[in-house]
Amino acid sequence: MTFSQTLGIGLLLGSLAGGATAAPDQVIVVRHAERAPEPKDDPALSAEGAERAELLAATLASAQVKTIITTHYRRTRETAAPLARQLGVTPTVLTIRRGDVPAHIEEVLAEVRKATGVVLVVGHSNTVAAIVAGLSSSQPAKLCETTFANLFVVTPGAAGAPALQLKYSKPDQPPEAGCQ
Repeated sequence: MTFSQTLGIGLLLGSLAGGATAAPDQVIVVRHAERAPEPKDDPALSAEGAERAELLAATLASAQVKTIITTHYRRTRETAAPLARQLGVTPTVLTIRRGDVPAHIEEVLAEVRKATGVVLVVGHSNTVAAIVAGLSSSQPAKLCETTFANLFVVTPGAAGAPALQLKYSKPDQPPEAGCQ
């Protein structure tokens, strides 16, 4: 992503964000960056993923993010870490109970609705689309296992507003059938 693209996204997000109210002004939803292959149960980010996390922080540097929500998995926490450090924000970490993704999505939505300002949610391939759908009129396709560049921007207070879907960092591999 070029500097002008990064600046453009920052200005767009900053201009979309208004003053603090009882609900978030904007919600940015991304999937965690690329993960290492090991350990299987909770891998860290790969070198490529760490680079993408740094680019996410650069992309969102001027977006006025006030709240960051991740899961307990290292890959989501490490994806959010560069921006959290830069902004001095302590992320809210939510635990996903194995086999209970719908309850996790509801917990994320409830946490988002309690926040003010701009919120960043770092999720997983099986949660991002449902989180975006829960906050907007959009019904994004499930994310592919090889997809990491999607960045969704939701304006929760805009009745019936669709999510804006952008790309950041380097392009993903071509998607598999049935996902994006």
